[in-house]
Amino acid sequence: MIWSVLIILLASCATRSVADAQAASGLAPKKFLSIPLGKVKPAGWLHDQLMVQTNGLAGHEHDFYTYVSQTDWTGGDALYSNLEEAGSYWFNGMVPNAVLAGDPNIQSQVQQFLDYVIDHQDSTGWLGPEVNTTKPRYLWGRYPFLFGAIQMVEAYPSLAGKVVPALHKFVSLANTMLHNGDGLEDWTRARWEDFAITLQWLYDFHPDGHEDILIDTMKLLKSTGDSWEDVFSEENFPTGAVENLPNPTRLTWHGVNVAEGLKALPAAYRFTHNQSDLDAASKGWDLVFQYHGRPSGVFAADEYLAGLEAVRGSELCLVVETMFSGSFLYQVIGDPKYADRVERITYNALPATLTGDMWSRQYLQQQNQIAAKNMNPDPFPTDGSYSNVFGLEPNYPCCTVNHPQGWPKFISNAFVTTPDLKSLVHVYLGPFSVNTTLADGNKVAVTVDTLYPFGDTLETTIRADKPFTYHVRIPGWVSKGTIAINGAAVKALSPSNGLQAVSVKAGTTKFTLDLPADITIEARPHGSVAVHRGPLHYAYDIARSQKVLAQNAQQPLAVDLEFDATAPWQYAIDPSSLTFHRGSPVGGKLPSPIFDSGLPPYTITATACPIDWAVAGDTFAAAPPTNPACTGPATNITLWPYGATKLRIGEFPTFKAL
Repeated sequence: MIWSVLIILLASCATRSVADAQAASGLAPKKFLSIPLGKVKPAGWLHDQLMVQTNGLAGHEHDFYTYVSQTDWTGGDALYSNLEEAGSYWFNGMVPNAVLAGDPNIQSQVQQFLDYVIDHQDSTGWLGPEVNTTKPRYLWGRYPFLFGAIQMVEAYPSLAGKVVPALHKFVSLANTMLHNGDGLEDWTRARWEDFAITLQWLYDFHPDGHEDILIDTMKLLKSTGDSWEDVFSEENFPTGAVENLPNPTRLTWHGVNVAEGLKALPAAYRFTHNQSDLDAASKGWDLVFQYHGRPSGVFAADEYLAGLEAVRGSELCLVVETMFSGSFLYQVIGDPKYADRVERITYNALPATLTGDMWSRQYLQQQNQIAAKNMNPDPFPTDGSYSNVFGLEPNYPCCTVNHPQGWPKFISNAFVTTPDLKSLVHVYLGPFSVNTTLADGNKVAVTVDTLYPFGDTLETTIRADKPFTYHVRIPGWVSKGTIAINGAAVKALSPSNGLQAVSVKAGTTKFTLDLPADITIEARPHGSVAVHRGPLHYAYDIARSQKVLAQNAQQPLAVDLEFDATAPWQYAIDPSSLTFHRGSPVGGKLPSPIFDSGLPPYTITATACPIDWAVAGDTFAAAPPTNPACTGPATNITLWPYGATKLRIGEFPTFKAL
């Protein structure tokens, strides 16, 4: 009897050991799972905003922009670097744009792109424009294409039979290359995490018996790539602008590399199972924004990390890559700080660096931006003097082809599920519709009706076949928020880890969220301040003139624009005087586009006085003066949502009104 019990116990232990070993050798689960592309769609003003992008530069690049229309990824001869990222960047962003906008023309363009690349995969497994050429084969340029390809499979599952085998064939080649030290250069070493995330998608959804090589390739990417745990350690991380500092880790202080590198350690955690990777990721995120953060939500890097000064720049590619990394961090770790910041970036930094019609974009935006022109002198140590012009490709083409991913990926990551697929989680607040199936075949449809962030109220309607628990994120800036379910009495919110739980019954459930926020003041360098309310950062919108510097010969709407100030901007404000004003859009509908001068319904007024504030030439403002004296009588000025301003003061000196 005793021997029988021992045998059973030993067998049980052996079984558990095998199971534990298998778990440890696989991928660690994420806190939340993304929902396939197309299941979450924008509604209301957010749909209008996506259509502004679709009708603007992003949606027309394939028609006239040489790096897309003649890209060597589809048999043309256009490229802007041997990294071969132009075509793949465009594909990565326009796949979700095409699906979410329902635009048949762009859907055809991305389908043709995908078909060409896969149909021309060579016998070794290589994908891309280097096939049948003597061009160098660097891995990095493939990574955006891979992101686009897996999004295509999510949106159109019938493509899996064509796409997935091609990806596995490429992975086999890449594994061999990495073992041999091939395909590597500094950009590939910095951005290895992008490939790792694609490998994890294959492992999670289409492993096809290739689990071992997928894991091995992830480990190779990390071992041959830059050590982001070292970059994000306090002893190594730069606490100010880096142009005069030696960088021991190649390109890891490059702004876009940092933006992408923020997701490296959560990606590594999934195959290392080391909690230290998540701890380092969280610390790295905090360090980036502590020493280089902007009130607009993003961080400063005018090519390389640039510190806290308001005149320094933030690259558009950095904006959209930080948004995507923050979404991945939230899904892996579950800390609401990532979601709060992504939402702030999306509603501030992203629209601020494009014209309202989204036909012209900057390379760099500034917190205090008194001109957008060919700058002399140039405040950016590494980037060119044309960097803050609004145009087709100021300074460098990368942001033209890469920026379209911003809005669509924000939308597609706005909802997630719990790992057991039993609960749906609303992450990014705004107007949406969702149709998905949860565990046990529970079909769920959700509509969210709101003007947020230009309104504090969200009306959510859920139709479900079966009961389940719905969660909605309550941002950290909400003050005294309430919820009313199915017409019942209003109750105070009680979120846990940033999420409010709502019990949903079979049938229809409706609830109303009211998410008021206080005006808050953020301390900035030189005693200056930035102004916030809710997700929106507020800035003084400087009246401007407009001059066309260049116009594309094929597409007259693609113009380079110079903006110059036509009114004074040299003001100090009294923070105690700030007053919020809630306008009501005509007919309850926001204008489209919404992110342009004078259009948002929310404003904040401030008592201000004119001051002496030095400028460098007529191109950029000096640091905000500390404790300035008023040079004239006090007046009232209006602050507008930062994303709607194209020339602005976002960081103000202060004074005390009598």
